[in-house]
Amino acid sequence: MAVTIRELSKRCGLSISTVSKALNGYTDISETTREAVTLAAKEIGYYPNAHARALKTKRSYNLGVLFVDDNQSGLTHAFFSFVLESFKKEAERHGYDITFISHNMGESSMTYLEHCHYREVDGVCIACINFLEPEISQLVNSELPIVTIDHIFNNRMGIQSNNVDGIQQLVEYVYTQGHRKIAYVHGPKSSVTDSRLGSFYRTLAGYQVPVPENYVLECEYNDPPSVYRATRQLMALPNRPTCILISDDYAALGAYEAAADAGLQIPDDISIAGYDGIPMMQLMKPRLTTVRQDTGRIGAEAARCLVSLIESPKTTIPEITVIPCRLIEGETIAEPPGTK
Repeated sequence: MAVTIRELSKRCGLSISTVSKALNGYTDISETTREAVTLAAKEIGYYPNAHARALKTKRSYNLGVLFVDDNQSGLTHAFFSFVLESFKKEAERHGYDITFISHNMGESSMTYLEHCHYREVDGVCIACINFLEPEISQLVNSELPIVTIDHIFNNRMGIQSNNVDGIQQLVEYVYTQGHRKIAYVHGPKSSVTDSRLGSFYRTLAGYQVPVPENYVLECEYNDPPSVYRATRQLMALPNRPTCILISDDYAALGAYEAAADAGLQIPDDISIAGYDGIPMMQLMKPRLTTVRQDTGRIGAEAARCLVSLIESPKTTIPEITVIPCRLIEGETIAEPPGTK
């Protein structure tokens, strides 16, 4: 039989009203009291009734997550799975569950906004999607609290990795290793791609290093086959690059395969670098040189900001949070052939 709030109140020696306020985050309850009530609830196995709490607070304590990439990778996405995991942990720490938003509910089809209303989410985190879709604009312009990851909308909270600085760190490192023929296989057009590509050109311009037009190719994010094709195309050039920067770590698997099929050794014959810093690629041989994005901070900050928008809408100011990233010196960058 479920433990009641009356039993918890008796255990704590506090009124039911005080216990309820402590469990629901009221600001007129001291932190000491809140901790004591929370501990007692765990000890006797008390869990607030979700329906009763929703009626009292007019919130569902449910956060929507809209995450749809071109490959439909979902929770298997090599980078965003880590972001979503940290988002989930932080949301749960604040007492919220998460629901994935989609077009489908059984055999019915609905817009993203309709699904949000159907699930009665208190707010939505949007990540890894085509932000230019009309349905996204409809959702962003709705009354729901919104936090975006890696895209900026006017008057909406946004969490961004410092993509400009990340590429700058990578290009500067490659330059110091002696490379002057540097290619870039980037992702499809997006705010992230634009920031990284602009930083790539600007950093090399600062070193007065030219970038031939055929050194810059587009591929799909998180898609090794498209990077394989792009890498083979670059390696077939008469004046081929000595170093290739890849859109993301997982896609860099295509570059490893392309080099092997061409009979080239990384980094002795060709240098490559990725972006993201996913753990899997640090197990590759040779270990991938990359830029590590702080997935833990990105996800947790998105959850904290969304909860703040929901619980303190009058005092939370929509702003952009930029998360630093750092270079990981792996084993896939070496001096260009013939320079030793």
